[in-house]
Amino acid sequence: MERRQSEEELKQKLQELQKQLGKKQIFEEAVSSIRSLLLHYYPSASPSLRHSFYTVVCRVATILKTRYTMPGFWNAGLRLFLEAEQLVSESSEKKHLQSCISQAREQLAEVQNESLNTTATVNGSNRSTGYLFEGHLTVDPEPEQPGWLVQSNLLAAAATLFAGESSEGHLASADASEGARNVLEELVARLDNIIPEILDDGPAAPRAPPASKKVVANLPVTTVTDEFLKKMGADAECAICREVLVVDDKMQELPCKHMFHPPCLKPWLDEHNSCPICRHELLTDDHHYESWKEREKEAEEERKGAANAVREGEYMYV
Repeated sequence: MERRQSEEELKQKLQELQKQLGKKQIFEEAVSSIRSLLLHYYPSASPSLRHSFYTVVCRVATILKTRYTMPGFWNAGLRLFLEAEQLVSESSEKKHLQSCISQAREQLAEVQNESLNTTATVNGSNRSTGYLFEGHLTVDPEPEQPGWLVQSNLLAAAATLFAGESSEGHLASADASEGARNVLEELVARLDNIIPEILDDGPAAPRAPPASKKVVANLPVTTVTDEFLKKMGADAECAICREVLVVDDKMQELPCKHMFHPPCLKPWLDEHNSCPICRHELLTDDHHYESWKEREKEAEEERKGAANAVREGEYMYV
């Protein structure tokens, strides 16, 4: 009885530490406490308590992947993953923790490489050596011309050669004929790129901006309960991090009714304005984009009206 009560207190402590993981100021302290409890209690813990430990460790990995990049945080997570991987016995859990370890090491290596590159640049080791002598312009290769400029130059060259041959008639030189043939061959090779650009004279769709900060802030957050899991199924998961949901998980709901962990959803909505699953769009703070959407909606309704009129045999003559 006492052991069961003790394990319930441990589970409650783990839940409190899990909530602290979302606070940047105490993240490392919370991870250190989880690691200490893991080393002390996991070996003699019941299967239920072991599962609670594993769930909290997985949450540490999720929060690191979606919110933090600082080396100190990833080092704390790596130490926890290494200890947990040594303690767990389930093959699936061990495999997942090995994946977390690999990702943590890759993240730390990437940060270290960026630091080394920055230091090398500051010290001048990566400076360009493309100078012939002091005061001379660089001899680095010129950047590649954009496709539209290449195509425009080809069309202009072809027109010039045709005009020259037409004015000179049969007196055109062999070199000019050879040049015309070369230009025409390259022009034909690029027709697949040129023709769509000529035909597509409509304005391109603007890039979708991030979702409105106010809309995101007001998205409802619900807590996972036993009733929720019974309704959704025991294998219900967050579609972004693929982590199986557990009781007391916080889930943020989009207008389309799809739900995700708030730490998983935020990075997505910081760059997109749509649901990761069904692409239902949220409002944005970009006035020009919202105006474009309204114009597109009106144009689509006009196109549908015109199509319906043609199908019904209604024509307008001017």
